[in-house]
Amino acid sequence: MILLSDRRIAELPVADNGEPLVDVRTVDGLRVDGRLADADGAYAHLREGVVDRLLSAQRRLPDGLRFLIVEGYRPLSLQASYFAEYRDRLRSAYPAWDGERLHVEASKYISPPQVAPHSTGGTVDLTLCTEDGAELDLGTPINATPLESADRCFTAAPDIPEAARRARSALDAALTSAGMINYPTEWWHWSFGDRYWALQAGAGRTCYGPVELA
Repeated sequence: MILLSDRRIAELPVADNGEPLVDVRTVDGLRVDGRLADADGAYAHLREGVVDRLLSAQRRLPDGLRFLIVEGYRPLSLQASYFAEYRDRLRSAYPAWDGERLHVEASKYISPPQVAPHSTGGTVDLTLCTEDGAELDLGTPINATPLESADRCFTAAPDIPEAARRARSALDAALTSAGMINYPTEWWHWSFGDRYWALQAGAGRTCYGPVELA
């Protein structure tokens, strides 16, 4: 399992193709959930190419299912805050862990700000819902931590209900077919064009670098 703390990710060259951020709330056919809404609407923005891939992938879902987008773009300052907060929670829970262990374990749930996939606009946290918006059970709540879910948030976790496993498989098949890559400790986290994608896809460099919301 390759984690975002892997130094190969930080060493990848960063390029940016200049694609704009798109407010997904304005895109016909994609449903956006407001649980992580912020005043600037940053959470609802993704790169244009990612939006196109989501629309393509959604057409490959089983009948009656749609994506429910929870978070896209995340400012770097917020990413750094999230990482520090979770690392401090782990430090309190596991006082014997040294700094390197804390960094690795924290990166299973929150990306280190040095690589920050959400801050490129190329990463999306999403789940599945029915046509009328009822959210499916995929085994854990979205954004469940490894600590609180006993690692059931891992995409391939074996000890989840069969219906949740089928739902995860449907999510995986649709998004993989559109060229997106999953972060294996978070079933909901998918990306295209960021450093993690570039390493896993053998692309050599990114399509997207960190970007500011205009």
